[in-house]
Amino acid sequence: LNAELANGRLAMMAFWGMFFQDAFTGSAWGDWALYVDSPLRSFAPDPGYNTLPDWVKPKNGFEGLIGDQAPLGLWDPLGFSKDGDIQKFRKRRTVELKHGRVSMLATIGYIVPEYYKFPGYLSPSTDLKFVDVPNGLKALSVMPAAGIAQFFAFIGFIELSYNKELGEPGNYGKGLFGLGSVGLSASVSDPDVRDRKLRAEISNGRLAMVAIIGMFFQDGLTGSAWGDWALY
Repeated sequence: LNAELANGRLAMMAFWGMFFQDAFTGSAWGDWALYVDSPLRSFAPDPGYNTLPDWVKPKNGFEGLIGDQAPLGLWDPLGFSKDGDIQKFRKRRTVELKHGRVSMLATIGYIVPEYYKFPGYLSPSTDLKFVDVPNGLKALSVMPAAGIAQFFAFIGFIELSYNKELGEPGNYGKGLFGLGSVGLSASVSDPDVRDRKLRAEISNGRLAMVAIIGMFFQDGLTGSAWGDWALY
């Protein structure tokens, strides 16, 4: 009965398709070379080209900036940029860049300890060595509270005091990789090279945001960021 009902639905669609093909082409099999014999054909002369213009997505004023990626261009499925508010757009782009940069560091931070850990003590007062710290989310269970507080204090200092944004989102005047913070000149003068590096940064940051969330979920579900599902 299920097969009969499903086949009937398919046949109804197919039969209507045959009707339309037959009416337009004179053949139910859609030989469009027979279009001139169709009783429903247009009597207007054929211009020799497609008269329907290609659909062009309306622009909202933020296209063409770094962050647009082919084939989607400016991908904004939720319409955050429809209001045309430049300040809101800059804020969201800045947040995206920050999250991307943090995610790239976090992703590397998940991988490196699998192969190398610093020698010596992470916390001499608690007799905690680097090699004793487990990888991934389990590290939070052994880190001293004072160490976690240092993380937040350092992040707060960077966010609220040290970094002062210049004219474009994510630019704090520290040069490539922030090497200006340690006194190294790392500016990129070639505009094409700079554009390429900025586009690579935001693309890699987006990938890293997805990757670190995947690592978090794998780690939380299996106990390993590499997804050992035998441990699930």
